[in-house]
Amino acid sequence: MRSQIVRVYKESDIPQELAQTPVGQLIRYQNFSAPFKTHDKAEMLVGMCMDNRKQLTIPENFTYIIRTGGGNLRYSEFKLSYAIAIGHIRYVALIAHDHCGMVGLMSKKTDFVAGLSELTDWDKDRAEEHFLNYVPMFEIDNEVDFVVDEAKRLGKKYIGVSFIPLYYTLEDNMLSLIKESEL
Repeated sequence: MRSQIVRVYKESDIPQELAQTPVGQLIRYQNFSAPFKTHDKAEMLVGMCMDNRKQLTIPENFTYIIRTGGGNLRYSEFKLSYAIAIGHIRYVALIAHDHCGMVGLMSKKTDFVAGLSELTDWDKDRAEEHFLNYVPMFEIDNEVDFVVDEAKRLGKKYIGVSFIPLYYTLEDNMLSLIKESEL
């Protein structure tokens, strides 16, 4: 792992440059049960994994949310562009989490093929071909480094929008910052 997870245990742990942004507010809502404010429109976008074990504690209208395997927005960029262009979004939190199913996806091939074959009318050959066609698009090596790289990639594409990588811990449902290690 090239990056470091920095826990946010108290409000003063939120970096000054994020404290007064929607990302700082997201952390306060999630980690400190901050009282919900009324939001007339989305103030940010959250890109996060589709994993059902993660639930954000946020008020209505606060954020657009795009949920995809591993938080990978490569195939959701039109939705991101829409939120930026039409919703005037300037902040995007990309949230990775521990125990992500997209890490080591290839190791789940047997279970994937068996499950798809048992639960649908797909035969095993079709299920395996489907798996092998999509694994290269969705498998990630490390959830933390992936979300940092995704934030960099999108930041270069959408100049003027801040992409902030965060980390969700399933055990305590808290958000942490991700600090890129200096090599």
